[in-house]
Amino acid sequence: MTGSLDWTAAVERADLLAAPVADAIAGVPDARAAEIDPELADTAAFCERYEVPLEASANCVVVAAKRGGEVSYLACMILATDRVDVNGVVRKHLGARKASFAPMAEAISLTGMEYGGITPVGLPAGWPILVDEAVAAAPEVVIGSGLRRSKLLVPGKALAALPGAEVLALAQT
Repeated sequence: MTGSLDWTAAVERADLLAAPVADAIAGVPDARAAEIDPELADTAAFCERYEVPLEASANCVVVAAKRGGEVSYLACMILATDRVDVNGVVRKHLGARKASFAPMAEAISLTGMEYGGITPVGLPAGWPILVDEAVAAAPEVVIGSGLRRSKLLVPGKALAALPGAEVLALAQT
C-alpha cells in the first residue's frame, strides 16, 4: 500500500512540507513524508511510478462556495478513484447557491501551497474540510504535502480528526 517510497516521520522532515503544513503537522498522528519527483506529483503519474494503488491515494480539492454575494472556501478529501459531487452534495451541505472548484491561482494564494500538492493539513483557520467516508475509513492514504516534491502518508482517521473536518459521502454516484 505504501508503494516504493522511503517514508519518514513527517515531523522530522519539515524540508518536505510547505510552511503551513510544517506548522500543523504535529497535530496529525503517525503522519509520514516521502520525497518524490515533482514532475510526477499528479495522481495517476505518481501512483504508477511509485506503485501506490489509486484507492490508497486521496486528493484534496479546494471549492469556492457562493451564497448571498459572499464567497467562502473549503477543502474536500476524496479517494483518487472517485470524484467529488461539488454541485450536489457539497453545495447542498453548505447551503450555497453555487459551488465550484476554486481557480488554481486562488487555491495557491489562499493556502500557501503548491498546486498539485494542496493538502488539508495546514489550511487556513476556519476552513471546513469535508472528508469522504472512504477516506476516513482507510487505514492509510497518500495525500499532498503542500509541495509537489513530496507526499504524506496518513491514517484516514487522522484526516477526519483535523480541525473543521466533517465526514460525509462526497463521491459522485
